Amino acid sequence: MFAYDVYMLRDVEVRQLRALQAVAEEGSFGRAAERLGFTQSAISQQIAGLERAVGDKVFDRPGGPKRVELTPTGELVLDYASKLFEEMSIAEDGLRSLRAGEVGRLVVGSFQSISVNVLPEVVGRMRSERPGLSVRCVEEDENDDLIARLMSDELDLTFLIGEPDHDAIETTALLVDPFVLVSPANVEGRITDPGRLGGVAMIGQSPCACQLSIDVALRNLGVTPDYVFRTNDNAAVQAMVRAGMGYAILPHLAVDPTDPGVVIAMMEPPIPPRVLVLARRRGRTLPPAAQHFIDLAITVCRNLQLPEYQPAMAEV
Repeated sequence: MFAYDVYMLRDVEVRQLRALQAVAEEGSFGRAAERLGFTQSAISQQIAGLERAVGDKVFDRPGGPKRVELTPTGELVLDYASKLFEEMSIAEDGLRSLRAGEVGRLVVGSFQSISVNVLPEVVGRMRSERPGLSVRCVEEDENDDLIARLMSDELDLTFLIGEPDHDAIETTALLVDPFVLVSPANVEGRITDPGRLGGVAMIGQSPCACQLSIDVALRNLGVTPDYVFRTNDNAAVQAMVRAGMGYAILPHLAVDPTDPGVVIAMMEPPIPPRVLVLARRRGRTLPPAAQHFIDLAITVCRNLQLPEYQPAMAEV
């Protein structure tokens, strides 16, 4: 006698359901064994285990050459098994697509100059090559905010300025972005030496990683910058320079080199450049598409037309 159990399906195995399906379709334990690559006794054991799990017979066995027949319990279990196999097939297709980086979701952190000059190209190519992939982007002004989002797993990847002092973060270097001097186009006597900016009206940004590094470099040259306007909008900084309000020092990636109202020049001596990286949390398993995003970011940054940073020569 079979005993019914309220949890009767908890011990059912997929291989038992595969055996049920094969026997039902072949009408024979022997032919089912050949189809699945098992011995007939192995198929019999799998069906016996299934019957113990569901607490009832799943086949009537007339004996001899006659086909075995499903019992009402067997028909019910086979119906659910068929639906399960369909769902498993869909899941397998989904897993294959996920592993290929064709589906899933990727969340990336960015900042203004990357959002203008790098991110659109990378995201556009990702969407073109993998339309089933969802890419979300989050922009912050500060490295610390992006790092906090990365460490809380709100972001899969993030662009950062410089190597973070954080053991739990690993990075991929993307490019060296030199600082340039942005001057109004209608002024006489071009300045290229940042040491001559003392007493000159300047446009700057609110305190941030880039602005702080600029200010430190200027002070090392004996210059106390006189900021007459501050904004975190790179385009607004350049617009104020164009209007003749002052000079600005910006990363080259943050300026519009086609603007006829300003002159963009490399400085001599140069200010140490910023290094841009793409970061991820160490040890976290990312969506497979993340590596493709990293590869595209490397390619896009490599193709950017940036002047090469030349460190100042030490005096002999």
